[in-house]
Amino acid sequence: MSVTDARSALWIRRFEPAPDAPVRLVCFPHAGGSATFFLELAKDLSPDVEVLAVQYPGRQDRRKEPLVETVTGLAESVAAALLPWADRGLALFGHSLGSIVAYEVARLLRDKGHEPVALFASGRRAPSVHRTESGSHADDDTLLRALRSLGGTHPTVFDDEELLRLALPVIRADYVAAETYQYRPGPPLSCPLTMLTGEDDPMVSPQDAAAWREHTSGEFDVITLPGGHFYLTEHHAAVTRAITDRLAELTRPV
Repeated sequence: MSVTDARSALWIRRFEPAPDAPVRLVCFPHAGGSATFFLELAKDLSPDVEVLAVQYPGRQDRRKEPLVETVTGLAESVAAALLPWADRGLALFGHSLGSIVAYEVARLLRDKGHEPVALFASGRRAPSVHRTESGSHADDDTLLRALRSLGGTHPTVFDDEELLRLALPVIRADYVAAETYQYRPGPPLSCPLTMLTGEDDPMVSPQDAAAWREHTSGEFDVITLPGGHFYLTEHHAAVTRAITDRLAELTRPV
C-alpha cells in the first residue's frame, strides 16, 4: 500500500519529509486543535525524526466533513491511516484529547503487529482515571471562558466572530469525544511511555500523571514543566529536547 493512499492522505499531514529518519513521530492534537499545531515541532525534529500530524475531520481543509464525536471512531480511522507508514518505527505524541486518542491508536497498532516504539502522553490524566466532564453542554459564553483560561487558543480567535462560529462546533464535538471516553481494561503496552505535564495544569494532578505507569510494562517517566494546560507552547524547546533524547535512545546503534 502506498503512503499516498486516499485514507492516509485524508488523515495524515507530513510537513517536513525526512526520508532518512529512522523513526516517525505521529502527533495528535488537543480538542479543537489541528495538524498545524505541530508545524514547528516538525521543523525542529527534521531530518532526524519525521513528524506526521493527524488532521481530524471538521477543521481547516476537512472543515466540510462530518465531525467524529468518539475517541474510538477517531482512533480506528487514524490507526488504519497509519498502516502504510509503519514501514519504519512509529512513536506517538498526543496532547490533551490527543493523548487518549494516541493511546487507543497504540493499542490498535499493537493488535495489528505494529506496536509503537514509544508513546508520549501530554496534558491528560491516564486513561484508567475516570472523572465526570460536562464541558460540551456549557453555553457558548461559559465554553469560551473555559477556553481562554486554558490558553492554547490564539487571542485573535476570540475577536473574530466568523472564526468562533466555525470553531465552537468542532470544540464541542471533541469535548463530547473526551467526555464519553470509556477505558477498556486490557494488556498494557510494552513500549516506553513518557508523560509530560504542566505543574499548574488544573486538568492533571500529579497522581493523574503517575497513573499512566499502569499502561505500559516498559520504561516510564514523568516530565513536569512550569506552566498550565498548554505548558508545551511556552516550553516548546524543552518538549522538543525530551522527545529527541528519548527517541535517540531507541534508535542508537547497539
